[in-house]
Amino acid sequence: MYSVPDRSPAPVFQFLRFGIVGVLGLGWDTATVYALRPLIGLGWAAIVAYFVAASANWLCNRLWTFRDRKSRHHALYQWARFMAGNMVGFGLNRGCVLALFHLSATCRLHPVFALAAGALSGMAANFHISRRHVFAHDAAQDAAAPPSPGVSSTTADRRETP
Repeated sequence: MYSVPDRSPAPVFQFLRFGIVGVLGLGWDTATVYALRPLIGLGWAAIVAYFVAASANWLCNRLWTFRDRKSRHHALYQWARFMAGNMVGFGLNRGCVLALFHLSATCRLHPVFALAAGALSGMAANFHISRRHVFAHDAAQDAAAPPSPGVSSTTADRRETP
């Protein structure tokens, strides 16, 4: 199958933006845990906080990290794909967080340490899933786009999608 080359920024720059958004997400995650802990307990606060932070991260990634990747799907559909696709990251992230809460008095007293470790544990999986499946290029838009300057149509036609 032939396609137009990927015109998105280099994955390393997207990963850096994704990481910056992740740091913001850690802030939302931490604030939510600290706010909800007295009301519903540490474990449940950590579960609810993940969904708050993940939703905020989806929006920031949509508007900044992957802004060049237009989707033909409604934003709510894309959010649902982001949440479903990142269930692997959720398992890694919250599994690490809950294990640290169970094993470490320091993490129970200062949940931010467990939340940071959890965020790091799921980051690579979430980036890969987000880049390839949630914020993927729309093939119809790529096919309709003219080749980049300096790239002949025959060169563009010979390139295959990875």
